Amino acid sequence: MPQKILITGGSGLVGTRLSEMLIDQGYEVAHLSRQPSKFSKYKTFRWDIKEGYIDENAITYADYIIHLAGAGVADEKWTEERKQEILKSRVDSANLLYSCLQKSDHHVKGFISASAIGIYGNSGDNVVSEESILADDFLAEVCKAWEASSWQINTLGLRTVILRLGIVLSDKGGALPQLARPVKMMAGAPLGTGNQYMSWIHIDDVCRLFIRAIEDTQFEGVYNAVAPHPVTNKEFTKELAEVMHKPLVLPKVPVFALNLVLGQKSGVVLDSQRVSANKVLQTGFTFEYNYLDEALESFYDKKY
Repeated sequence: MPQKILITGGSGLVGTRLSEMLIDQGYEVAHLSRQPSKFSKYKTFRWDIKEGYIDENAITYADYIIHLAGAGVADEKWTEERKQEILKSRVDSANLLYSCLQKSDHHVKGFISASAIGIYGNSGDNVVSEESILADDFLAEVCKAWEASSWQINTLGLRTVILRLGIVLSDKGGALPQLARPVKMMAGAPLGTGNQYMSWIHIDDVCRLFIRAIEDTQFEGVYNAVAPHPVTNKEFTKELAEVMHKPLVLPKVPVFALNLVLGQKSGVVLDSQRVSANKVLQTGFTFEYNYLDEALESFYDKKY
């Protein structure tokens, strides 16, 4: 019997690719969605986080739950209302799953949740690991609350894994197309000082890591989901320009200009995060894309 995987946030960037890869590997996949569409490729159960509603058949269907739901951090301006939504969409959804798992007669064997390396805040050149001190800015507080709400599920005796995602590289969405756009228009430049570290991971490696966390029971607790070789923003921009065969013409984009455009969100691109992949490597997991040039070539080399 194929294992059945229930995914929240299944139509997002990671959820879409993960669903495809799970199917390719012989799993069955279902999504939880606010508005199940008749045209979805996947079996879809309805839930409504604001209403505190979840179709109980979803929980009894699943062998494993992968929790990716959460309002996009970089999608909109950070008004107070939006910040509340970023927080509540993650925490309330995990709380809802927890209370349903508590009440229902299910056969779920494990719960795997996303989090983010934003939990470490701006750590400059210091290498941070899962044991490092956590920050207390807005994104870090969101991640802490998100992880706490997910970790409750461990108290129900379910193996719980939390993957702190770095910058997920994909040409289908997320940060990469936004970083590539100015380069494509011959206006590429490092952001801010350009010395801030970017801890990135190829989308296929993220998905392979989620699948590994299902299959390998030694996975429990928190892991950084980042490739082993973080780069500075300057190096990232340079490699991207090289792969796209474009020149880098501009000097650095100054910090004040980014603050003007992005407001509070500027931390997302200006904070330095040099995150260690050692804990994941020690499980025996191997990355398909260890170095940035390999990852970028997988998206852009064919096109240019």
